[in-house]
Amino acid sequence: MRLPWRLGLALLLALTSRASGLDIPLEVEQLPTITAQTSGSVIAFPLEDTFTMRCEAKGNPTPEYRWTKDGQDFDPSQDSRIKTEEDSGGFVLQGKYLTLFQGRYRCYAYNKLGTAMSEETQLIVPAVPKFPKEKLKPIEVVEGQPVVLKCDPPEGVPPRQIYWMSIGLQHIGQDERVSMGIDGNLYFSNAVEKDSRKDYCCFAAFSAIRTIVQKTAMSMIVKSLKPDGQLNDTEAGAISTPGRIPSLLTPPGVQSEVHLVKGEELELECIAEGFPTPVVEWLKLGEKLPMRTNVKNYGKLLTIPGMAEEDEGKYMCKARNSVGEAVHYFDVLVEEPPSWLSGAPKSQLALIGEDVHIKCTATGKPKPAIVWRRNGQPLDDALITRSQVFEDAIVLHNARPEDSAVYQCEASNRHGTILANANIMVMNMPPVILSKGYQEYGAVRGGDVVLVCTVFGSPPPSISWKRLDTGAAVEGRERFSISQNGSLTINRAKKDDIGEYVCLATNTEGTSAITASVEVKEPTRIVQPPKDLEVLCGTNAKLECQVEYDITLMRDYKLVWTKDGKRVPVAFTEESRYFVDYGTLHIVNVNQSDEGRYTCTATTSLDQDTASATVTVLDVPDAPEDLELSEHKTRSVRLTWVPGNEHNSSVSEFVVEYEENQWVPGKWRQLQRVPGNQATVVLELQGHLNYQFRLYAVNAIGEGPPSGPTERFKTFPAAPDKNPENIRIQGHLPHQMDISWDPLLPVEHNGPGLEYKLSYRRLGVEDGWREHLVKRHSFSVKDTPTFVPYEIKIQSRNSHGWGPEPKVVTGYSGEDVPTAAPRDVAVELVNTTLLRVSWSRVPQATVRGHMGGYNVHWTRRWSLLQPDRLQEEKYSLSFPGNRSHVLVPGLRPYSEYRLTVNVFNRKGNGPSSDPVTFQTPEGVPEQVPILTASNAQSDSITLVWAPPFQAHGILTGYLLQYQPVNETLDVGDLREVKISESDTTQWLLRGLQGASLYRLHLSACTQAGCGPALSQEASTLTLARSAGLQDTISTQGWFIGVMCAVAFLTLTALTACFVHRNKGGKYAGTPPPPLPDMPSSDPVKEKEDLNPDEESQGGNEDTCEYSDKEPLKGSLHSLGMGGGSQDSLVDYADGDGTFDEDGSFIGVYSGHKQRGSVDEADVEAPVST
Repeated sequence: MRLPWRLGLALLLALTSRASGLDIPLEVEQLPTITAQTSGSVIAFPLEDTFTMRCEAKGNPTPEYRWTKDGQDFDPSQDSRIKTEEDSGGFVLQGKYLTLFQGRYRCYAYNKLGTAMSEETQLIVPAVPKFPKEKLKPIEVVEGQPVVLKCDPPEGVPPRQIYWMSIGLQHIGQDERVSMGIDGNLYFSNAVEKDSRKDYCCFAAFSAIRTIVQKTAMSMIVKSLKPDGQLNDTEAGAISTPGRIPSLLTPPGVQSEVHLVKGEELELECIAEGFPTPVVEWLKLGEKLPMRTNVKNYGKLLTIPGMAEEDEGKYMCKARNSVGEAVHYFDVLVEEPPSWLSGAPKSQLALIGEDVHIKCTATGKPKPAIVWRRNGQPLDDALITRSQVFEDAIVLHNARPEDSAVYQCEASNRHGTILANANIMVMNMPPVILSKGYQEYGAVRGGDVVLVCTVFGSPPPSISWKRLDTGAAVEGRERFSISQNGSLTINRAKKDDIGEYVCLATNTEGTSAITASVEVKEPTRIVQPPKDLEVLCGTNAKLECQVEYDITLMRDYKLVWTKDGKRVPVAFTEESRYFVDYGTLHIVNVNQSDEGRYTCTATTSLDQDTASATVTVLDVPDAPEDLELSEHKTRSVRLTWVPGNEHNSSVSEFVVEYEENQWVPGKWRQLQRVPGNQATVVLELQGHLNYQFRLYAVNAIGEGPPSGPTERFKTFPAAPDKNPENIRIQGHLPHQMDISWDPLLPVEHNGPGLEYKLSYRRLGVEDGWREHLVKRHSFSVKDTPTFVPYEIKIQSRNSHGWGPEPKVVTGYSGEDVPTAAPRDVAVELVNTTLLRVSWSRVPQATVRGHMGGYNVHWTRRWSLLQPDRLQEEKYSLSFPGNRSHVLVPGLRPYSEYRLTVNVFNRKGNGPSSDPVTFQTPEGVPEQVPILTASNAQSDSITLVWAPPFQAHGILTGYLLQYQPVNETLDVGDLREVKISESDTTQWLLRGLQGASLYRLHLSACTQAGCGPALSQEASTLTLARSAGLQDTISTQGWFIGVMCAVAFLTLTALTACFVHRNKGGKYAGTPPPPLPDMPSSDPVKEKEDLNPDEESQGGNEDTCEYSDKEPLKGSLHSLGMGGGSQDSLVDYADGDGTFDEDGSFIGVYSGHKQRGSVDEADVEAPVST
């Protein structure tokens, strides 16, 4: 450690100054110039490892160095304890030898042209401060007399602090009577008996070296004025301390002179003795004290910081008491160390024969004395003879080259010294161009380029530039400028600027020239900069940076990513979280450390472009901290916390959790949610629990981690705060009512001994309540009437009292199956597949339970096409609510059905109604299953098909439609042929055009209309090809026989499939055709059936379900599960399979409660309307 040292033991920093020299390139011979040095006074501590004395210089030839110590030559290289520096004149002292090398040092840098000289440096190596070992005699003083205890502290490294304490390190009390001076002595204006003690110790503390030293303890005895043998205070009152006029203990005399440097702090001290204790006042004669004045140490010390020249003058202190007064005058003079009045002397380059003026003007107070030197030596007589030497200037007349030297000017007064080296070069030299010739310069289009032409000469050369190809000067042209150092700058470069340029330097001594060339490239541009990102912690982030640059600069192109000014550690390794792929920066598994400002820098040898974006990392909030419980009450406590870091997403709420160690120890449960802008909440608690709390924060990203738990908080027991909830009344048996409820949680007991009081009575019949105390959470009432209403209430209690008054709920006793069947069942066909069923509602009393709804059962007995074949296909639908009519979908046309209706409740089904038998009318047939075109001729095509599997009535024939299709797929007029023979399965279509494409449509028909058509496309032949075929094939008997055989086999296979289908062959999984339109012969009646009024339908009539009874006997192949028909309820439902309020189907097929069984499988199939 090194600290600067000044007179007056003030501590300063080590100074390193840099001299200014001529602007002469080092390639040219020149005088030495000191560039770095250790100056001023410095302190070096022996505890340091090393201390470096610096001295660096430049020049040509390279300077050499020599040193002086205390005015004598000193060669560091000759002392093995000193290490010299190779590239400078400095040297390094070893810490353990520092004491041996104290002194004043000066460095000289020289070459053949002259010598430069450094400022003088004083090296101070302080010893560890110590008080001298001494044996001090006790100090005796008469009561009332003054006394001074001298400290005489040792010198040391500032700052130094003085303390007076006892051996026990108790401070000696100070006041107006007793105080310490700035010299460290302890002054007593008048001694009293209590001042007597044997351990007055002076301590000196040096904080810079962390050292405290102690002076030997002093003993002081104050002799009382009481005469020996005095026995009482009455006699002592006759003797008192005599009054004494004040006199100054410090400073001595009546006047003193104080010198200080401008900017320092003024300290004036007056400590007086006398009795009574004097009071000190301060004045400045002729004017007021400055506003910055401070009075300290009980009025004895006056300080003024930052003294200026206007603060000079005569100051006075006056010490007075009731007996008299004493004064002291201070003549305060504010002085200044030397400083350059108009700057340090300047180095100069002069021509031979010129007059050279070296000016050295310094100011200071007192006025500085100026000493001149040349190359570090006093001025010689020859120079004085040829020159004029003044106190502050030297004039060299008719300068010659031998006058070139380093001239030193040193100004000093008692406050310091300043030194300046002025390099004076006297020479004439032709221009020397120091820049390389044939240098190639690159520029980007629109950018600037500087062509360097460094020139030296004496006198200074004039510089011009021109283009080599045209010889035209560039000076004065737009975008071209020549700087003072000779460089040519081309602004906003263009492709036209490509070429060679000549720099020409001229002075009176000669001319020089060099050539340089310019290339203009395309600029580097970031065309797709990165964009600001908000990214979730733990995910990946991408920052794009797409760049365009001149392809000829590819070798020098670099793309660098930085974050907050530091380079991103990109690497293609498994451990690295950063990699760059085609300019895009990928950040894997983002965390909070990745948040910041990212910059991509695209660089070539000529230019660069940058773009930045901010990455904001979103994360769940940190856990809250510093949880504190306050405002403790019987059943509440206030919780306060400090929110954690939100991680760029505002906290929406805090969730407070609790844990209690009685019922479920270790399990945390939610207690309360608190808005995110609050950090405190009052928690309302249950009784008789030992709580601890924690909480976590929630933001848009998610839930943060929980905080640490609080200390335990125990609540007192109390009566329950609530009664059981969710009371359920059920009747599993006809003459029994089962009551159950949700019990109170253990943490809701509020105390020991929890039980429930159950009260019930028949609604509107009984006035008194029947009561039972139970500890479980269920109870059964026996021997009740079937399905009658009861009022029930349940109240909780524990050993500390009853809960609140309970609410009364109503329920019913046990149910039984209904006893009545619906009457007046009637059916009305809406269309061939949809039926409207109506009936008279059963009396409510016969339901004997909660009305569930009505079941409709229907059986397809046979097809009217085959009345001798009994099929017995059974179906069932459930319709909830007390309704009187519904719509039943999914009927087969041209069939006979039988239908019954029954009511149901939660207990089961009631008896069925009397059956109703009805028949459905004919419907349109299904689509024909196959249609083929064969034996195409130039004007005809033969069609072969199979009849539909389901005719839905008696076939009356077929409808054949056809139309031509041209090359652009446009269709012509539609023509049709009605085929009246129902058993026809082939047709020869004549009258067609040759070489044409036809689109054919074939539909089967009944009295109800024609079904959906099956389409086919076929082409006729050209006339020539048709004739050829007739000659070679169609006229042959074998061909006709083969075609007839094929047609016969096809019809036989289709007929077999059709017969098998009608016999009940299963096609499970084949979806049925869509439900055809349902025309109504009576629009008014249809509207009533599809939109019945609410009164006629009853409540909750908008849904229906199949019965969940066992499958009915017989083959149940309906509902899309195969069997005798493909018709299915799937055709009549959409979404959840429901009917509208008019009774349309809203259920789904069986497989769930109260849904019908289908075949022997449990299949659920939605239907669409």
